[in-house]
Amino acid sequence: MSAFVLAIDQGTTGSTVALMDEAGRLRASVNVEFPQIYPRPGWVEHRPQAIWESVGRGIRAVLRKKVCKPGAIAAIGITNQRETALLWDRRSGEPLHNAIVWQCRRTTEFCQSLRAQGHESLVRRRAGLVLDPYFSASKFRWLLRNSAGVSRLLQRGHVAAGTVDSYLIWQLTGGDVHVTDVSNASRTSLMNLRTRRWNPTLLDLFEVPGEILPAIVPSSGVLGHTRGVSGLPDGIPIAGVAGDQHAALFGQACFGVGDAKCTFGTGSFILMNTGTAPLLSDAGLLSTVAWQLGASGEPIYALEGGAFVCGAAVQWLRDGLGMIEHAADVEALAAEVEDHGGVEFVPALTGLGAPHWAPQARGTLSGLTRGSGRAHIARATLDAMALQNADILRVMEADLGRRMKTLRVDGGAAANNLLLQIQADVLGRRLVRPQVIETTVAGACYLAGLGVGLWRDTAELRQIWRAEREFKVQMRPAARRARLASWNAALARTLHAPQA
Repeated sequence: MSAFVLAIDQGTTGSTVALMDEAGRLRASVNVEFPQIYPRPGWVEHRPQAIWESVGRGIRAVLRKKVCKPGAIAAIGITNQRETALLWDRRSGEPLHNAIVWQCRRTTEFCQSLRAQGHESLVRRRAGLVLDPYFSASKFRWLLRNSAGVSRLLQRGHVAAGTVDSYLIWQLTGGDVHVTDVSNASRTSLMNLRTRRWNPTLLDLFEVPGEILPAIVPSSGVLGHTRGVSGLPDGIPIAGVAGDQHAALFGQACFGVGDAKCTFGTGSFILMNTGTAPLLSDAGLLSTVAWQLGASGEPIYALEGGAFVCGAAVQWLRDGLGMIEHAADVEALAAEVEDHGGVEFVPALTGLGAPHWAPQARGTLSGLTRGSGRAHIARATLDAMALQNADILRVMEADLGRRMKTLRVDGGAAANNLLLQIQADVLGRRLVRPQVIETTVAGACYLAGLGVGLWRDTAELRQIWRAEREFKVQMRPAARRARLASWNAALARTLHAPQA
């Protein structure tokens, strides 16, 4: 009987549950959405029960597709929205507050106060991260200060804290196991990158008791078994866990130093494998643990950079300007012109991320003439998506001291062939799009399959991974230099524009 891996991809707006066979083929997939909660401007929450219910519904729905019987599931892999923080009661599993989502900015003032006190260099040295409300530590502190009855429960040792992976593992194992993998732990600002343990100094800085946190475990290897999950038999090993972007790097088979992937989503997330030692960036990129295979395996580290607005820029053209009816229409509209025609769009609609880290920046549209039209703005938007990524990748290459040969791409906007050709041209590197575009799911499956011996090693996974299409560089170097000069001038105007 063939063996299958069940993957849980728990995302910001919904949960995907999928089944992969031994050949690495995705055989079934179901997505279940759940509501977003916005208590105040800049605040974002999820009901933990809604997260778990969406996963349960997804499991039952994917099994109804009858690709395999539940008994054929050899392992479960989990990948998840990162940085989102939860508190729950160890005895009952009941949440003590809504989850604080990674997008939430409610702890900005506290993070600014730590920065003003000179603590950012400490956080950067120990955790590899910038001091920002994006990460989990300040969210845990807020939850501990604002959840009803938490003081009494803390005194009795009844409080559990964790990111979404920890919460799902707790639920899947019937409350038997409280763990997180190294990739998710590295996004909290509480783990020492080198020791891969909770750091007492960082715990004190963020006022988080270490005893409420999960144990840190490798990303691949059996860490618990199902118990009491509707639709699944007891005893299925949970054997793979990684944060979503780390899982995508693994799912893209980026196993060598210098291998990199870019996920085109609402924003874009770029990760580059930097090997077995953490590399602290000189240019504001994040250092993170990519994965660890087994308790005896060496950790693999990565550099990460993200552009806040990528696919969201296309959504703005659709919803804010009404220029297109559907997001996919931007490709045909942009293809009506040969180039951007001097129009520059810097999509700093929520500030600029790496490598600029300018939250105060605002979007600019410049270079307009009487000859400019909708197509030029659409083309400038695609250019901007690619140019932001090129800025990040060049910094990564400089930090690593190694030239990247190819960039592997995934995410929803990776279906846009014109965008990918522009990306190859402005970067001056070949792009590769995989056959299995659901790379976060693939990464969770690969990690879990390795954890139970379904696949022997990463060499075997390299054979499973297959390219669907390559995009080769077509732009001449002189044209690339001119395009980058125009973009850099627009960036300078944006970064130095007076703020209202």
